[in-house]
Amino acid sequence: MPFHFHRRAFAQTLAGSLSALALADLSNSELLAQDSSAQTLPALDRFPRMMQEFLVERVTAAHDRSVEAKERLQTRSDAERYVQSVREKIALCFGPHPEKTDLNARVTGVIERDQYRIEKVIFDSRPNFPVTANLYLPKRPGKVPAVVGTCGHSDNGKAAGAYQSFAQGLALQGYACLIYDPIGQGERLQYMVSKDGQVKSKYGVGVREHIHAGNQQFLVGDFFGMWRAWDGIRALDYLLTREEVDPQHVGVTGNSGGGTMTTWLCGVESRWTMAAPACFVTTFLHNAENELPADTEQCPPHALALGLEHEDFLAAMAPKPIVILTKERDYFDVRGGEEAFKRLKRLYTLLGKPDNIALHTGPTDHGYSIENREAMYGWFNRITGVSDAEREPEIVIETDETLQCTPSGQVATAQPATVFSMTRDKALLLQKQRAQVDSGQLPKLIQQVLNVAPNLPNEPPDYRILRNIGNRQYPRRSSTTYAVETEPGVFALSYMLTDAPHYSRPPQDVRTAVLYVSHRSSDQELRDEDWLRKLITGRPETPVFACDVRGIGESRPNTCGFNSFDDPYGCDYFYAIHGLMLDRSYLGQKTWDVLRVLQWMKSFGHEQIEIIASGWGAISASLAVVLSQSMLGDCVSSVTLNRALESFHSLAIDEDYDMPLAYLPLDVLSHFDMPDCYAALPKLTQIES
Repeated sequence: MPFHFHRRAFAQTLAGSLSALALADLSNSELLAQDSSAQTLPALDRFPRMMQEFLVERVTAAHDRSVEAKERLQTRSDAERYVQSVREKIALCFGPHPEKTDLNARVTGVIERDQYRIEKVIFDSRPNFPVTANLYLPKRPGKVPAVVGTCGHSDNGKAAGAYQSFAQGLALQGYACLIYDPIGQGERLQYMVSKDGQVKSKYGVGVREHIHAGNQQFLVGDFFGMWRAWDGIRALDYLLTREEVDPQHVGVTGNSGGGTMTTWLCGVESRWTMAAPACFVTTFLHNAENELPADTEQCPPHALALGLEHEDFLAAMAPKPIVILTKERDYFDVRGGEEAFKRLKRLYTLLGKPDNIALHTGPTDHGYSIENREAMYGWFNRITGVSDAEREPEIVIETDETLQCTPSGQVATAQPATVFSMTRDKALLLQKQRAQVDSGQLPKLIQQVLNVAPNLPNEPPDYRILRNIGNRQYPRRSSTTYAVETEPGVFALSYMLTDAPHYSRPPQDVRTAVLYVSHRSSDQELRDEDWLRKLITGRPETPVFACDVRGIGESRPNTCGFNSFDDPYGCDYFYAIHGLMLDRSYLGQKTWDVLRVLQWMKSFGHEQIEIIASGWGAISASLAVVLSQSMLGDCVSSVTLNRALESFHSLAIDEDYDMPLAYLPLDVLSHFDMPDCYAALPKLTQIES
């Protein structure tokens, strides 16, 4: 691990520790005098930047691998092999394509305008899974080039002004343009409710539906990005059925979330002849450094572990013509777009087509503004020769109702299949197919799903003894805080509760001990949870430890916006989704923390450890105990779980599931479920406080 990372970790820890020194200098009586209520004690958050620095270090390493791989290319053959390699890696991220089934395409209405018409089209990208779209067709003879238009996160999908504008603009210049509603937007709400005479989404349109549906899909091994891209592939299939379309010229463009889909579609579909992704292409590294969360579909599993960067999805289409459209004031960092272009320019040059890659940077902020739309028109016109227009024609924005393909404005009123219904059905199928898990195989299955190392390091983890912070009103009068370094730069915070003040290492050669693995914060729960206090009291001779794994308690991040932890689009999601891209399951990381704390406790002679865990902590603790049996022997003597998760299956079949992505392992239901783990725990007691 580079020295500069340790220095950063030390600096952030020191800053947090210094902030606690004033508190530590107060006596216990002074603390109690300030406020007798445990709930109003200052929060403990000495490591709030830990996960951010840890993440950036690992994304930097992945980014460097991607850059170095392209820098090593010297010949055309090298470049061709590279293009093939990224196509294969992208296929690993997105998974196999579904079967192409009947599009069942139908035109539900036509809007006639002077120079073009708009057909209201519905097609099924999957059986009984309708996609609403508008097909803009120029009124001119012969076959015309065609473009699939992908929308960003507009509530009204294809009817948003900027997206109508580029579709109209293309039609007025002689292109057919099929622009379709994304899942969860426009006429395709997946979680529709009617309230006060209005149709709404239970979870919020666009990104909120994407995250709710996409996170749940991970349990059954699906990637929402493939679902979104599949709609685009089937949109292309539909376009190519139209006799008006010239199959020699088919392009794709979109902005923001549509820029994402344009980029991904370049990587997963080979039939495009030109592309113009707008307001998305930067680097995964800039997004990580800038603390910018992205949708579930914008974060392909394994992508960073495989050394892929944004530009690699465009490289998969090389050397076909692509223009990258960025914006000077975009939150998708324009520097990343410039860097991506330079690397692609070198690749295209090796392939003998240096002029087939271009970069345009508009002067304003995020959006498919007229400057970028005109750059797209110019690029496509250069390729097709269909028009020599340099400016966007006059646009007339239609009302949402005019463009609706369905009578009600929502496909859901016809009760088609939804993303959730298909996730539920797959979970039920996996439950039938999954064989009873052999207890001897369970540790290997957990290691496989969570990507946890098969063995612990030979030596127990190093640790720090942090400054005593006075009476926190825990079940015992005093506590000592240890920062256990479970891997370089990551610390699990562990409190040892004692009746007398203790400022040094834990007592040695005491055979039995208790370890509490918290739900959200050991500090809060030790003060507030009566059930926990009852379990801890009455054991004067037994050392009691409490543990916060990474990302909660004192290392709960303060990133991705103010107080964003519980937001579905906040910091906890941010580190979990990056864990999937890095092949470092966030739940696997938390499970590793529990294992290392157990190893640390055992090094002091605690050979019989009673585990108590609650909520989220019950998941990581249960997984860790199963793994510990082969790694640490029989050091865990019993397990008590409070409010433990029933099963991952129960989450997969519940439309209104409530569980953060941090605890939704990728493809877990193809391998095992939590009841398999509970059956393997020693002397298990389950309670509901």
